[in-house]
Amino acid sequence: MHDIHLQTGARGGIPIREGVEFQAFQDSTQWAWAAAVTLAAALGRALEAEPRARLLLSGGRTPGPAYAALARAPLAWDRVDVALVDERWLLPDEPDSNARLVRESLLADRAAAARFESITCAGRSFEEAVTIANMHAAHPAGVVVLGMGDDGHVASLFPNMSGLDSALASPRPYVAVDATGCPGAGPWTRRVSLTPAGLAPAHTRLLLIRGAHKRELLDRVLAGNDPMEFPVRIAFTTPGAPLRILWCP
Repeated sequence: MHDIHLQTGARGGIPIREGVEFQAFQDSTQWAWAAAVTLAAALGRALEAEPRARLLLSGGRTPGPAYAALARAPLAWDRVDVALVDERWLLPDEPDSNARLVRESLLADRAAAARFESITCAGRSFEEAVTIANMHAAHPAGVVVLGMGDDGHVASLFPNMSGLDSALASPRPYVAVDATGCPGAGPWTRRVSLTPAGLAPAHTRLLLIRGAHKRELLDRVLAGNDPMEFPVRIAFTTPGAPLRILWCP
């Protein structure tokens, strides 16, 4: 049985371009616990400096084990606000919503005391959802967990998405997006997404990826800077904190 400690020691990552550090792990268990320790340490530092800490989490299939490990961290969770990097236009209890993933994987054990900000809720219009997400973002996120899709998307910013250029340039932390025609979006084309403006204030940026395909894609992503080609590039082209990437097979 694992337990999580806040002392991290040497980071052990490899700088692979300016502002980007990469760390590989042998298996998913090591990877998940390394991610949890990194996040717990960042939240602990934030809670020492401020009354409350704000954590933004991505959905998808990849990060669940890391969130479950993080839930055991001995933090002042009642002072942590947990929010989403993006959300599909689904109710929070629907199986494919990011809110449900976060509730089931993180908001248990010690982390059950955290305050969760769902972007969608029953009776809330799409426009209201975007407005409320931006109101919450008035308290900028200190720690952000990002993922990378097979097409190089991040949050709900997809390659070749209509209005991608406007979303990338938006001064607002969150925007409404229409991912119609983007295969990576699946059937959920109506979404609310974090923007570079929402990412910029974070003091900790973590990108969690798994699998051989994602590792190969990462090489292509890191070889350039244009987020119109691969929107995940905002993780390291947005001015501010460096990006730490954790990968396992």
